[in-house]
Amino acid sequence: MALMITDECINCDVCEPECPNDAIYPGEEVYEINPDLCTECVGHFETSQCVEVCPVDCIPLDPDRPETQDELLLKYQRLVGNS
Repeated sequence: MALMITDECINCDVCEPECPNDAIYPGEEVYEINPDLCTECVGHFETSQCVEVCPVDCIPLDPDRPETQDELLLKYQRLVGNS
């Protein structure tokens, strides 16, 4: 699944630079995640880096974007040009 940022976000700016796929960007109210770029850090790290640094725990899995680990790995490979 891609991740999402809830309205509990405090706009602390720590998640955006941690994303290896540049999927996190400032939204109108809070930061947002582009689900087409989010791989939950599969291919880069063992854990989602934005979740690791978030001080308010506002980055859950997006229930509207179910993806398996294999699908996330394929997305990663497509993003980095290894498909």
